[in-house]
Amino acid sequence: MSEVAVARPEGDRPGHHSGVPAATWQAPDTRRLLQLALGALWLLDAILQAQSIMFSKAFSHMLAGSAAGNPALVAHPISWSAGLIGQHGTITNALFAAVQLLLGLGIAGRRTVRVALGASIVWSLAVWWLGEGLGGVLTTAASPVTGAPGAVIIYALLAVLLWPRDRASRPAPFVAAQAVGAPAARALWLLLWGSMAYLAVQPANRAPQAMASTISAMTAGEPGWLGAIGHGAAGLLAGQGLLASALLATALAVVAIGVYLPPAAARGTVLLADALAVATWVIGQALGGILTGMGTDPGTGPLLVLLAAAYWPRPASR
Repeated sequence: MSEVAVARPEGDRPGHHSGVPAATWQAPDTRRLLQLALGALWLLDAILQAQSIMFSKAFSHMLAGSAAGNPALVAHPISWSAGLIGQHGTITNALFAAVQLLLGLGIAGRRTVRVALGASIVWSLAVWWLGEGLGGVLTTAASPVTGAPGAVIIYALLAVLLWPRDRASRPAPFVAAQAVGAPAARALWLLLWGSMAYLAVQPANRAPQAMASTISAMTAGEPGWLGAIGHGAAGLLAGQGLLASALLATALAVVAIGVYLPPAAARGTVLLADALAVATWVIGQALGGILTGMGTDPGTGPLLVLLAAAYWPRPASR
């Protein structure tokens, strides 16, 4: 989608005869629309962070839980920061909500988008460590079904791939390639989805009851209809951990290499990425827990769908 500049002289408007042109309005192109969607997700995070329970000890206890299973070098800073937040819950949580609000608003503004995207990368990396325990990737319990390698690292990845560039730069095969170039963008996609395929077949995820138990555990505190979906999926997967993890890993691997395929096949793998993102978001992550009052972000589902949109192959120019 190309950007279009529209200008209307003041003299053409009723009551204006100065002849001074008005400020131009630029219709957003695809990259800008994706930036705005990313900003909207940050605003949603700010709203979730402002929930009353986040100002209680429950929030710091939740953060401290991400230290479990991690190496000491990762776990000790998590425990320290969780303790600090627990002692000053109101101030720190208000600060967290304000930061996310400013990031969302900053990304929405054309003049502030670069600063906001840069700040979001720094913030995301800090939260990925101190809030998500590096998404659990260094533990034995990390699974793409429950959101590994973590939602917040995808925020950082999107900020890099949606970085504004000069419109005069040469056309790219997909939006994500505009900022870093096609080879680097494809490598980042391969790294993300390939790592999820790897995590899916780790020993803990191959156990007969592993996936069923994981999904069933995520239904706690959820509305009845969402819990029923989780329990139904868990029942279907009971005793099928090895088969389920193998099939999931295969699908994730296909998505990972999809960006290297011809455009028609690549579009198919992007659609598969969307399907996997939505399925794991609904079944494995219970919509990120946002309906329980304890969710701090919407989970990986919406972020992966947004990421997939940035990799949708453009029609070949003639």
